[in-house]
Amino acid sequence: MAPQAVRKPLPDEAPHILVVDDDRRLRDLLARFLGDHGYRVTTAANAAEADNRLSQLVFDAMVLDIMMPGENGFDFARRLRGDSELPILMLTARADSKDRISGLELGVDDYLSKPFEPRELLLRLGNILKRTLVADPGLSVARPEFVRFGPFIYGLARGELRKGEEMIRLTEREREILTALAERPSEVMPREQLAAQGAGANDRTVDVQMNRLRRKIERDPADPLYLQTVRGVGYRLVTDRA
Repeated sequence: MAPQAVRKPLPDEAPHILVVDDDRRLRDLLARFLGDHGYRVTTAANAAEADNRLSQLVFDAMVLDIMMPGENGFDFARRLRGDSELPILMLTARADSKDRISGLELGVDDYLSKPFEPRELLLRLGNILKRTLVADPGLSVARPEFVRFGPFIYGLARGELRKGEEMIRLTEREREILTALAERPSEVMPREQLAAQGAGANDRTVDVQMNRLRRKIERDPADPLYLQTVRGVGYRLVTDRA
């Protein structure tokens, strides 16, 4: 009888994912699948258990179900966004686009409807995590280390937005959009190009995220100075000249 294969322990630097779902079968499936693909995984059956895990461990992202007993995923994400920008991939049995928009407005980074292919979840989760990494140094277009606009400084390598000494919290999707615009300061980026850079994104979700960014950056979001709309084309970030 052939010996059973033993999974090697994952290194401490492997991304750590918190899976929150009341379906034990799905939790176990995702824990095995993500573990087989290089992730460390911790699971929780509900929001209360997730709170306990978050108080004890540091995570790189969360996979969160909406329909859970007690506090549902929407309410948990809303509460979490009060003091955390942990990337969230939300799972739901609902296919309604209104739920997708509601989740994105709360600051959820991506959205996946059940049933789903585990490989699709793996790709979406990987895309979320890659947004936190330094861009490939082999890119042909050199990008600035940081850009200034008004009282703000945005560091592209770490995706950090500061206003003086204050750190402005961004979701991963907001960071992705701001980085894309900051890589080509003052140039117009088509809405379709911004949408193509996010898994599951489209023109409408780009507009939702842009409105969220404006509320964090602009004095008057209805009359933006920095995150400007170019009608019929897309958006641009107006930066200070060197």
